[in-house]
Amino acid sequence: MKVKFSLRQIEYFVATAELGSIVQASRQIPISQPAISAAIAHLESVFGVSLFIRHHAQGLSLTAEGRLVLQEARTLLLHAQELGTSLNGMLKRVQGEVTVGCMTTLFPLLAPDLIQNFSVAYPEARLRVIAGHHEELIDKLRNGEISVMIGYNMTLPPMIGFQPLSALPPYVFTSSDHPLAAKECVRLQDLADEPFLLLDLPFSKEYFLQLFASAGITPCIAGHYPSMDVIRSLAARGVGFGLGNARPRNQQALDGKSLAYLTLEDECAPLLYGLFTIVDQKFPFRVSAFLDMCEQDLSGKPLPGTLN
Repeated sequence: MKVKFSLRQIEYFVATAELGSIVQASRQIPISQPAISAAIAHLESVFGVSLFIRHHAQGLSLTAEGRLVLQEARTLLLHAQELGTSLNGMLKRVQGEVTVGCMTTLFPLLAPDLIQNFSVAYPEARLRVIAGHHEELIDKLRNGEISVMIGYNMTLPPMIGFQPLSALPPYVFTSSDHPLAAKECVRLQDLADEPFLLLDLPFSKEYFLQLFASAGITPCIAGHYPSMDVIRSLAARGVGFGLGNARPRNQQALDGKSLAYLTLEDECAPLLYGLFTIVDQKFPFRVSAFLDMCEQDLSGKPLPGTLN
């Protein structure tokens, strides 16, 4: 059944009935007298009865039907107020699910820490973290599939804001028995003739190739791979070298073979990782709580599980 009146119209009627005057009601609310008169006329039309007896220059008095409507109207307004208070209390509690998107290269390092810390801090809430590359996560953020995206400052589309957390400079990884592994630092020039295992993800690919281009070097690409774990395993087997930004403490590939991490001497622009959100979006308490936790636990600090 379609409701043909509004709570605002009911509010105007109750104020007028209690004060016995449209003039007094308009001052108390405050709203114009014509607006109150129109609301009362609408209610009388909907209910099919007169709610007031109009006394010339002496205000209004309720009809018998008006007194009945007033009783129900007060109850309705009370229930509406209680509902608002109840919902406001629920929305201000950190509860429910928060869905966050995280870059695949950051996901295995960040997700476990975030999920555990959030559940400990807010036992009534649940953090769901999904992995993806930059482009697809930006799409999910725009479509409302995720509330927050954690990624690198590769591109910043319109209407999306970025809050940096920490800088992650690029580094080189090779097999532990690679000729370069004995060095702590290398230059990109030292890698010019070495087989390069390229992380082939949107924007990541361009970032790593730009490092070589800025140094005037054309890398010897030995393969394009969408997974950092695959590149780490191949590098550990001596197939080539890889570049990354998040340096895991674990210097082994998934198959247990050892890796060596080397610092780049070149002046390479680091990637900033941080939080992407829709500009000017109003967040529920659970999302605000997650953003505050990230700011407190991650800002200016090493990425969890890394040597950065």
